[in-house]
Amino acid sequence: MLLRKIVPALAVAVAAVLAAPTTAAVAAPDRPAVSVAATAPAAGERVTSTAAEIAAAAAGNPVIVVGGLSGIASAYGPLATRLRVDGYRVWVYQLPNLGLGDIPASARAFSSFVAQVRASTGAAKVDVVAHSEGGLVSRYFIKSLGGTSSVGRYVSLGTPQYGTYVANIVKFLGLGSCAGIVACQQMSIGSSFLAGLNDGDDTPGTVRWTAVRTLQDELVRPVDNAKLADGATNVLIQSACPLRVVGHLGLVLDGTTYTVIRQALRDQPIRPNCFAL
Repeated sequence: MLLRKIVPALAVAVAAVLAAPTTAAVAAPDRPAVSVAATAPAAGERVTSTAAEIAAAAAGNPVIVVGGLSGIASAYGPLATRLRVDGYRVWVYQLPNLGLGDIPASARAFSSFVAQVRASTGAAKVDVVAHSEGGLVSRYFIKSLGGTSSVGRYVSLGTPQYGTYVANIVKFLGLGSCAGIVACQQMSIGSSFLAGLNDGDDTPGTVRWTAVRTLQDELVRPVDNAKLADGATNVLIQSACPLRVVGHLGLVLDGTTYTVIRQALRDQPIRPNCFAL
């Protein structure tokens, strides 16, 4: 009975962990990643899009918002609404079994979903905005399942690209290896899944890669494990907005984070708006 009570709570906790920031670096990149300089915030950036920008978004790639561990589709409704207001055609993808199972299996299911969106819209490519575990699922699809030809832009929000210490916490609680949650085991630092995913180029193909993280992420530790190497644009919200408080789940709802998402989807320089709501 105790385990039944703990596992759901653990699933929610793990979902948050997938983006936690710290100062420790993990990967030794083949090429330096592109980071956003801690410059003055773009306080003057427009909160609303122009008619031309909305038209361009509507004619551009469809956007798939990929949920994280234990993340139900409705939790991503506010983000999807923001994108639609800016003109994007948006789909929300809820991970199979709420992301508790095997990540490569979830990626294969996601591959089918991408094909459906492309077929229904006639688009050659989609753009991906992925939260937490969703960033690993979509990245595995791109890197290992031929997704480089069907994804134009990839934006991860609090994704444990190089793992998180959550499994160590679970072991400390006496629950064994992630209480039997396969995805949690695969997101543990040093897992065979992550070793395979991070072998070679982090950012293959012509996809434009952006990885967003926040210092207040409750679950992904160390925070720099949410970064990507090999030419990705890595964005630490507090580098530009030191007073901005954004948690793991908050990355989906935060206005400043949304300005980064919008700039990434438009191929614009990343200048977070610290005052966006």
